[in-house]
Amino acid sequence: MTTRLENTMNLYLEGIRDGKAREAVTKYTGARYTQHSTGVRDGIEGFVEFFEPFIARNPKRDIQILRAIEDGQYVFLHVYQSLNDGESEWVTTDFFDTDENGKIIEHWDVISKYAPQTPSGHSSIDGPTEIADLDKTEVNKQIIRDLIRDVLTGEKPANIDNYISSEQYIQHKTEVPDGFEHFKPLVLAEDRPLIYQEIVLLVGQGNFVATLCKASWEGQPLAQVDIFRLEAGKVVEHWDNAEPVPPEDEWVNSGKF
Repeated sequence: MTTRLENTMNLYLEGIRDGKAREAVTKYTGARYTQHSTGVRDGIEGFVEFFEPFIARNPKRDIQILRAIEDGQYVFLHVYQSLNDGESEWVTTDFFDTDENGKIIEHWDVISKYAPQTPSGHSSIDGPTEIADLDKTEVNKQIIRDLIRDVLTGEKPANIDNYISSEQYIQHKTEVPDGFEHFKPLVLAEDRPLIYQEIVLLVGQGNFVATLCKASWEGQPLAQVDIFRLEAGKVVEHWDNAEPVPPEDEWVNSGKF
């Protein structure tokens, strides 16, 4: 495990799970810590100010890092949180930028409620976690760039068949069953409520690619995270996480992106 991956995981596990907020954020962040979680101020003090009361409110914290992707200076984590014996359950998707020493210097996140059951019997987080096909990292990243440009932003939606497997498409989105035949009409509908605008971050390693995009849902600004698993040049599995972007007057930092 690399230093940057260890640092991002330990900020979660030591700082939040183990309740050592100040110790962890001091140890694992760099000369700056720019924060895009809109309720958390920048810097060490902003992290402590937010998480010490969070830890006090939630004395029982089960935090599991499900998937981790490292791509150069960037790290992505897909995390499950159960608080107070399941009183609340959350899925968090976090992107980190790191400095030359592997210390965290910037953080983006999207958080939503955990879903135990999708239409096809999955949960919002289960499925493969192992990274494979490291030699295909750059090719797979380009496939996802093209998928978002052509299909999800609507430039060339007819190209959807080039990107999604018609033989196997496992869907962890809570409203959509498995299968390309269910996903395709939703994406191509003229009145679809979810509109992608631009890619903010794209992080890939082998067969996994994660993206943070500016989007909107029926006109409401949205931070949209998607995790794609690819085989043989096509997407075969998909997880997502979305969070409305609050009004600017509610931000305590520079904003969600």
